[in-house]
Order: sequence, then structure tokens, then C-alpha cells
Amino acid sequence: MSILVVGSVFFDSIETPHGKVERELGGAAAYFSAAASFFAPVSMVATVGHDFPSEDLEFFARRGVDLSGLQVRDGKTGSWVGRYHEDMNQRDTLDLQLNVFADFHPELPDAYRDAQYVFLANIDPALQATVLDQLHAPGIIGCDTMNHWITGSALVTGSRTAVPS
Repeated sequence: MSILVVGSVFFDSIETPHGKVERELGGAAAYFSAAASFFAPVSMVATVGHDFPSEDLEFFARRGVDLSGLQVRDGKTGSWVGRYHEDMNQRDTLDLQLNVFADFHPELPDAYRDAQYVFLANIDPALQATVLDQLHAPGIIGCDTMNHWITGSALVTGSRTAVPS
């Protein structure tokens, strides 16, 4: 059993009442890949810029994450700056720079198209639908998105409708 994840790999700068980090590996696909790799092989489709450090690629390699679907493109990796409140369910986005992620169009390698377990991490619901269209017959699909995509997306693409939870 392997899991396909498609989504964001960013640099995150985060402030909490307990501390602050700058420009750390982040993004929903990165977090999901790291966590899921403890339980199953993971294949990732995402995009990063040429500024993405080799140490972070090596981190995924050590976790056994297949990066055949990772697009390394001219430009900068996306970045997110946020502040979490004492109630960690509450956060504010202070800055969002999509950079190479702004025109990310996930293209699944042929070897990924038979995936049975799929996690569509934080990307526009319209892009999530295009990923589903590239899959032959997925079994279990999980979806994640956030208000940035929900408020800016038509949510309806072709014959599929993405419904935010």
C-alpha cells in the first residue's frame, strides 16, 4: 500500500505564544508526507523553487518519500507567515507568497495514476478535481483545503464538484 499526496511544500514562518520559527519546511504536502511515511510508502506531487534546500530534499529521501512528482521550477518556493493564538485553533495569516505555487498544475507521473490511497492536500479545489481526473480508479480519497482557496475558487470544475468541509 502506498499513498499519493498532492499539495503544497512551502517555507513557513510561525509565531506562537511560546516561540517563533523562521523559514522552516512547511506546507500540507510536506507535513502529510512526513507523518504518513511512518505507516506507508508515500509519493508526493508538489512544486518548489530553485531556492529549496537540498537538506529538505534529503529529509524526504530519508523518510522514503518518492519525489518523482516534485517539480523544481525557476523562481522561489512559496512561503506562509502566520501567528497562532493561545487557542491554537485560532491563527492569523500575516503574509502569503505563492511564488512558483501560484501557477502549479499537478501532473501525475504515470506510475502514480493507479494510486488507491490519495490525499489532496492544501490546493485549490479546482486543482484537486484535475488530479482526480488523472487517476484511474482511486479507492480512498482525503481532501484538505483552506479559506484562501475556498473563497477564491469556483469550486465546480467539469463533472466534479469540490465541497469544502
